[in-house]
Amino acid sequence: MRKIYSFVALLIGLQWTALAKTDTVQVHSNAMDKDVPNLIVTPQDYSNSASYPSVYLLHGAGGDYTSWSKIADLQHYADRYGLIIICPDAGVTSWYFDSPIDPKMQYETYVTSELINWVDEHYATKQDRAYRAITGLSMGGHGGLYLGFRHQDLWGAVGSTSGGVDIRPFPLNWDIAKRLGPYAENKEVWEENTVINLVHLLDGKTLDIIIDCGRHDFFYDANVRLHNKLEERNIPHDFISRPGVHNGAYWHNAIAYQLLYFNSKFERLK
Repeated sequence: MRKIYSFVALLIGLQWTALAKTDTVQVHSNAMDKDVPNLIVTPQDYSNSASYPSVYLLHGAGGDYTSWSKIADLQHYADRYGLIIICPDAGVTSWYFDSPIDPKMQYETYVTSELINWVDEHYATKQDRAYRAITGLSMGGHGGLYLGFRHQDLWGAVGSTSGGVDIRPFPLNWDIAKRLGPYAENKEVWEENTVINLVHLLDGKTLDIIIDCGRHDFFYDANVRLHNKLEERNIPHDFISRPGVHNGAYWHNAIAYQLLYFNSKFERLK
């Protein structure tokens, strides 16, 4: 089922504004048996006769598919780099897992299979993995690397800003136990589903990786440990450490760096 609602600004005597390039689309998930809202931003000069790289931006815990549009001017970046930007909804605290205990929380399958297929069918995307990137903030930072590392056939570049890249120190936080079961009773499941333990999946050749975290962020230690682990395994990556905390001001700046990074990778392919 396809349902599209466009946010448009109609002013007397004026043409459609940039906001007309932002769609809210409802994509049905067979895995979860429900419709999921997503924000999709296309460039001003978008044409079905052309094709565009795509960047998937994942929201954090407590957020939704509109969160990134409140943090950054997504239309500006879509226009500047000629990108299609997709912001999926992933529930308040899904963590982008396929939950083994909650059939309504199958967001790994949703993003990597159902949503990508729907977007590629309905929008003029470049359907080569090299032209597709994924990143996110906080929970979405975990999601960007988690989905990226586990599905390297889908992405050419992956990223995280202020990401919860090691969930194990937080067994009582952000409903993670509702997705994976309590840590004390499901230690193996937690170990298998935390980003820092997925480095073994990387060969150092398949993915371009960017990681960004503020030095006063409560996830900073985990990000440094991930950075060090990647270095130990000789996995090329960009690691950005700047003054900052876990807030919108930091993410507003971070996404500018990350989209520039992704665009430089896409430009290299031309």
